[in-house]
Amino acid sequence: MAEEVLDVVSEQVVQFDAIPQLIASSASLQIAIAVLIIGIIGIVIAYRGFANWTKRQKFSYTRPHFARFVRVAILPFFAIALISSVNVYIQTTELFNDSELTIEEFSASDTFAKTLNTINILVIGYTISHIIPILLTKIEKSNLEKEDFGQWKELRGFKDDNEDLFHRLFEWIPPKNTPEGLDEKEFRNLLETVEGRRKLELLRTRRGNPIGSFQNLVKNPFEEFKKSEREKYEKYYNDCFSGNNESGKSLKPGQEPEEIYQIDIWREEKRLNHFDPIIPGARPAGYAERKRKDLPKSYKQILPVGIFVAVVLGVVSWWGVDLFVLATATGGFAIGLGLALQETMQNYFAYIMIRKDKIFVEGDRIQLETNFNGYVHKITPRVTYIRHALNESYAVIPTRNLVNSQIINYSKELKTVPAIVQVGVSYLNNPKQVAAILVKVGKKAMKETTDERGRHLVVQNSCPYLEQNLPSCGCDKEVIENLNQPVVRFNQFNDSSLDFSVWVYVRDYGSQFKVQTDMRMIMYEQFKKYDIRIPWPIRTVYQGDEKKEFEEISKLDSNRDKVIDEYGIGDIGRGGGED
Repeated sequence: MAEEVLDVVSEQVVQFDAIPQLIASSASLQIAIAVLIIGIIGIVIAYRGFANWTKRQKFSYTRPHFARFVRVAILPFFAIALISSVNVYIQTTELFNDSELTIEEFSASDTFAKTLNTINILVIGYTISHIIPILLTKIEKSNLEKEDFGQWKELRGFKDDNEDLFHRLFEWIPPKNTPEGLDEKEFRNLLETVEGRRKLELLRTRRGNPIGSFQNLVKNPFEEFKKSEREKYEKYYNDCFSGNNESGKSLKPGQEPEEIYQIDIWREEKRLNHFDPIIPGARPAGYAERKRKDLPKSYKQILPVGIFVAVVLGVVSWWGVDLFVLATATGGFAIGLGLALQETMQNYFAYIMIRKDKIFVEGDRIQLETNFNGYVHKITPRVTYIRHALNESYAVIPTRNLVNSQIINYSKELKTVPAIVQVGVSYLNNPKQVAAILVKVGKKAMKETTDERGRHLVVQNSCPYLEQNLPSCGCDKEVIENLNQPVVRFNQFNDSSLDFSVWVYVRDYGSQFKVQTDMRMIMYEQFKKYDIRIPWPIRTVYQGDEKKEFEEISKLDSNRDKVIDEYGIGDIGRGGGED
């Protein structure tokens, strides 16, 4: 088989050897080839200038996929036109019709024409291999835009919408029956006012479902949403370009490092910031580029290589080389290469499996067999980076190892984490009164504990902002079915204290620590207010007057009983009975 390959190659070599003789025999052919070479060089130089020019134009930011398509297609278009024109000129003139040409020269002329056609095919293949990823990226971004529309509907509009866009596109239809958790009279009263209806729109049931439904006021709300988002981006771009931004200067498009977000990056930044408005010029130059430089490579970045290799194999077959024979002849090399790349291929297929089955994705919190607990930072075809949940370190693990090991995914379907505070109180305090005060502590923490953006950290059935007729901050999105919190438990009779615990569910792993701190602060204030005592953990003989101390504590019994009446004691004591 190897001999067959060598025969084909030697035959082609003979034909190629005759091409220089053929070119030397015709001045017109030499001129045509010189025009071809000079033309290609000129096209490349002109293309580089054109590509740099397009990067500085507004449409590269507002229509990035079209701009990439133009940059990819313009060079091959002119190159193909030039090569085809030279080929047609050579074939249609009498350059190859001279009867004095020898058989070898006739063969060389066919090889020469075939070579020009091969160049055209390779250029076309190269172009297609780069256009397909652009089209796939466009489809992906369009799907993300539809997901943004879904989030926009769920949030009842974004903060930077103009003139209450949501209610210009949708009308809320109230439910016929009173929703769960609402009094009939209260429900009817809310329906009578605009503010009351807005509150009902944002209300969720205990299962996390909205009430009522929405009816379209326009034919295609999604198109109106896209138009609104593009108008917002136009304003963002114009503010960047005009100098009406946080930096106070005119930001230049096409600048290195990049100072203005393209519309796709602009949308992505909004997603990462919970759809808050993007402030022009608020980030340093190159911020988005640095932020994305470590992201894993997409399959679309290696797709052009695969397509072009397929084109090359097709061209090789067209030249008469048997691909089976070629593969057999290079089999030894392929086996050696496969052994050398064995671990690389294992990592790559593990990467594909993780992506396909969605075992975990970037942002999930997982725990490894080594008890390392952290967030998946990025997944690559070689290694996976996991950031410690408390930002202490990074774990760098070969991707193939994650497929063959046991992993606990804390973010799969459910991201909530309990924030638990334990406390011991004096035996002289009434346990029911203590439980009621702890319920009060938990409810205050649910409403008052927020992050730096004012968003509640505790997951809730209904966002407290709805009480102020404001949109939910998202704390009621990850609702656990039949969630009833805060949860208070009387844990045990300890040596020196009655031990209780109180917990609420927070939105992610890191939030529990701030919530625990805030609950302890609120607990301290409430214990001081109601004289709930925390005993000293000491073993010395206590010579106090217990009767007197009990009388002191009993003075505030009525106040503490009012807390029981207002807040209850959770589910403590339910289901019990007397003998």
